[in-house]
Amino acid sequence: MTKPDLLIIGGGAAGLTAALFAAREGLSVTLVEHTDRLGRKLSITGKGRCNLTNACEETDFFDKVIRGGKFIRSALAGFSQKDTVKLFEGLGLPCHTERGDRIFPDCEDAKLVVSALTNACQNAGVSFLMKIKPLQILQKEGRIFGLQTEKETILCDTILLATGGKSYPITGSDGSGYALAKACGHTVTPLHPALVPLKSSSADCKEMMGLSLKNVLLTVRQAEKKKPVYAGQGELLFTHFGISGPLVLSASSHLDPALPYSVFLDWKPALTEEMLDKRLLREIAAAPAKSCSNLLRSLLPTSAVPVFLRRTGWEGEKRCDQLQKKERAALIKELKQFDLSYDGMRPLEEGIVTAGGIKLSEVDPRTMASKCCDGLFFAGEILDVDALTGGFNLQIAFSTAFAAAKGIKAYCEQKNFT
Repeated sequence: MTKPDLLIIGGGAAGLTAALFAAREGLSVTLVEHTDRLGRKLSITGKGRCNLTNACEETDFFDKVIRGGKFIRSALAGFSQKDTVKLFEGLGLPCHTERGDRIFPDCEDAKLVVSALTNACQNAGVSFLMKIKPLQILQKEGRIFGLQTEKETILCDTILLATGGKSYPITGSDGSGYALAKACGHTVTPLHPALVPLKSSSADCKEMMGLSLKNVLLTVRQAEKKKPVYAGQGELLFTHFGISGPLVLSASSHLDPALPYSVFLDWKPALTEEMLDKRLLREIAAAPAKSCSNLLRSLLPTSAVPVFLRRTGWEGEKRCDQLQKKERAALIKELKQFDLSYDGMRPLEEGIVTAGGIKLSEVDPRTMASKCCDGLFFAGEILDVDALTGGFNLQIAFSTAFAAAKGIKAYCEQKNFT
């Protein structure tokens, strides 16, 4: 094969967009993907609807970036959320904005997003090598000159590592890019899951398995510390292993896997304890003969009633007008400070993104160029950058891919490769 200006390793969101950007810059591009399909992880993002980016203001955007916010500022300035919308609308995918400023393609089909990117790359002249496993980046005197795969040696002028992290290995994100980078002199910061469910040995979780709650408040504190590590309101799901849902995934990104935490749930965040007591008294006054079980059903989902009866010590068949003040107080405490045992995060492989990655001080934030190896560049989740749900991580992939393509173009011109 003809030696390309750029060889991209990884056919996910960052790899595909970088290939398109670079080809549009006039570079010859070959993309190597070790699975049999491009964009596997992209095709399931946003529950298959593909939350492309977020329409929030810049300040709000960086509030949602957990690690690497300062590093990606120049990349986001070069390719913003508006640029992302313009890109995909130019590919024939008009977009719309939903709750939380989340931007989706009107087709609401992530697989069509992958197809649109793939077709655009092919039309721009990008070559694809599928089911090719990279073994080693080849370098001489600190400069890239090729890639050794299990099948052949591919010569090239530059390489972009866009292999993703180590979450969702079935999609191809198996962490293999880290070994390639380490062999080129890079440091990989400790890896742990981000945007992942939390484990709890509490029998209550299993008993309420499948129950989805909206507008609840989740608070996480490091053991014996008063200031919360995380406090947020939103949707939560009880599972057989603990808790999940958007609220929990966001909370997980703020946690250190090595530390113990306490987890509390406020089922009625809009009501103070005093307001709850007044509501209970009104309910009791309106139907004094109602059983305690039925009183709870007026406040809670049915599957939560046995749990609250057990926690409060209430007798289910007891008339609610026989409840004493201390018994009402016991319920109010459970509603406002429902504690759940915390037994750690679900495995790294179950995370939506990987926290940790290529050490950012070893990468030029303007060009995504390696400071350790001449001709090596990075984009996407392989970097030690991650954010909350809502389209932020995909935007980071697109922005770093754009910065890398520009940086590679400038590098090739400087070296007279083009």
